[in-house]
Amino acid sequence: MIAAIIVAAGRGTRMGPDVDKLFLEVAGKPIVVHAWERFAGHPMIDHIVLVIKDGLQSTFREFPEKYHPILKQKPYSIVLGGSQRQDSVWNGLQSLGTDVELVAIHDGARPCTSPQLITQTLSAARETGAAVAAQRATDTVKESNDGSTITHHLDRSRLWTVQTPQAFRVDVIIKALGYVREQNLSVTDDTAACAYIQQPVRLIESSAPNPKATAPSDLPILETLLARL
Repeated sequence: MIAAIIVAAGRGTRMGPDVDKLFLEVAGKPIVVHAWERFAGHPMIDHIVLVIKDGLQSTFREFPEKYHPILKQKPYSIVLGGSQRQDSVWNGLQSLGTDVELVAIHDGARPCTSPQLITQTLSAARETGAAVAAQRATDTVKESNDGSTITHHLDRSRLWTVQTPQAFRVDVIIKALGYVREQNLSVTDDTAACAYIQQPVRLIESSAPNPKATAPSDLPILETLLARL
């Protein structure tokens, strides 16, 4: 079996105070509903885990009736998130049945992911153990130690920006995040945990736009992209 964990328990602040970006409506639906639809409609996904903030259980259970019947096509479960993203992912992993072999982990604020990208990351994870959607860096990138002057000029031909979905064999990601938890480490994404156990991660180039809702300026872009799906 293959599961998708949609992480929707974060506390993003760049949209402004008291704004939960996941519930902002874009193209007629909350952003998180679009993200859920991408996986509910994918033929490789058997089960979906929604990792959410406590108190929103009834809201998420109402989404299939309110927005799109496709959300009912795949069984889903609701799990409460943790204090950090890695804790939320861990809670989602712990809820999986023993028959789940592959898992795609996805940000609930990333609503435009293509079916092809989901397929490619899952297929690569089955072969390699771990895979991540990513894009080549197109801007010139600099490093600054003090935040005001350039320290190093980086070779952008070797740089990638990673996205989600990030797909894994379940035993691999449990081992990686288990090590992070045991050592009291903090990682910003799940592939970073793989580095601690020397697990290779396959880069899957995202050819179509796959942006994340982060700031108010992202919303018109998402609106345009979702109108094409």
